[in-house]
Amino acid sequence: MWGGRFAEGPAAVMREINASIPFDKALWRQDVAGSKAHVAMLGAQGILSAEDVATIDAGLDAVAADYERDGVAEDLALEDIHMQTEARLAEKIGAAAGRLHTARSRNDQVATDFRLWVRDALSEIDAALGALQDALIDRAEEHADSVMPGFTHLQSAQPVTLGHHLMAYHEMIARDRSRFADARARLNECPLGSAALAGTGFPIDREATAAALGFDRPTRNSLDAVSDRDFALDYLMAATQCALHLSRLAEEFIIWASQPFGFVALSDQWSTGSSIMPQKRNPDAAELVRGHAGRIAGCMTALTMTMKGLPLAYSKDMQDDKPPVFEAHGLIGLSIAAMTGMVETATFRAPWMRAAAEAGFSTATDLADWLVREAGVPFREAHHVTGRAVKLAEERGIALDALPLDDLKQIDARIDERVYSVLSVDASVASRTSFGGTAPARVREAIAAARAVREGERR
Repeated sequence: MWGGRFAEGPAAVMREINASIPFDKALWRQDVAGSKAHVAMLGAQGILSAEDVATIDAGLDAVAADYERDGVAEDLALEDIHMQTEARLAEKIGAAAGRLHTARSRNDQVATDFRLWVRDALSEIDAALGALQDALIDRAEEHADSVMPGFTHLQSAQPVTLGHHLMAYHEMIARDRSRFADARARLNECPLGSAALAGTGFPIDREATAAALGFDRPTRNSLDAVSDRDFALDYLMAATQCALHLSRLAEEFIIWASQPFGFVALSDQWSTGSSIMPQKRNPDAAELVRGHAGRIAGCMTALTMTMKGLPLAYSKDMQDDKPPVFEAHGLIGLSIAAMTGMVETATFRAPWMRAAAEAGFSTATDLADWLVREAGVPFREAHHVTGRAVKLAEERGIALDALPLDDLKQIDARIDERVYSVLSVDASVASRTSFGGTAPARVREAIAAARAVREGERR
């Protein structure tokens, strides 16, 4: 490839460290597509003859068929997928293959290929996240009225519904999808034609190649085009945020599946057993999703550090851009699929959830609110009164709504029998009717709105 300048070949270790074919062979489809668009443009501009264009195009189809059938050979001497494809093309069509590289460099070639790959990855992830949203919506609708304790600090706080809780994750996933969509919009500019760093003197048509490859436009600066990996970092940062959300849901499933909680039973499909303890049902899928979040964040950090401080334009460090993206994509795809399966097949134990909500004095805030609303008590004073009521109920080992009215009146004479209308967990959740609240009517509204969005996306 550069034999005219060098008298000796590379050392064995140099050959190994320099070669990227073991991982960038994953770009073969994008590499072929980019080459076909490039050669078509060269022909349309009169830079190559129609005969050469037809020969090269057919040869690329033949190379692609070989890759599809046999995979891509890892020939370290050919270094990367670009040289691999050119060498295979030369085997099929001879010297005409050498004309394919007219008016381009491996620098703009790999930048184009990688953008195409990431764009495809973004589409895959968006579809998978949409399926997870569907699962969350379905289960939320099923449990729009199922009362459970809402937590802060993992302590019972106020009663909510399981439907409301699951829809909170739907909102997180919606934000994840928006981040991936933003990343796709930013990356959709075509570097092809930027050549090594300065553009080319050939009369190319960059608009044509951009359109042929489905890009919105060509990149505006050749230096930036070949050295930019923001699109890969955007993907990794969005994937990291998404992995954090999946990890939080996984952690809740892990806690809920434990015997002290008993809120959920994961299906056999998403559980494992123990080699020594036959009673065990381990939430391993959820634990692996939780673990994958760390690895995905590590991939993001790795590429961030690779790109830190690199001068313009291309540097060989950037060859290490692809492994962390490929790894993160595999992990996030597995994580989404696993969480979707767990949500779809989990058995939620609504009676256990209700019992936990009733046992944790979770309606204390309702008592304080009632004092403010019905008796005109300042909230800080109402908070103190309620705290005394909770202390009495705790000492007696009963729920708040089991305290006799006379005892409540001894704490504060302004309390009357109407207070019992707000002290049950059902009354509590039903009262939370503010927009975005946990009242079952509000939860169903949120579910209907989410379904409408998904239906619009499918049209």
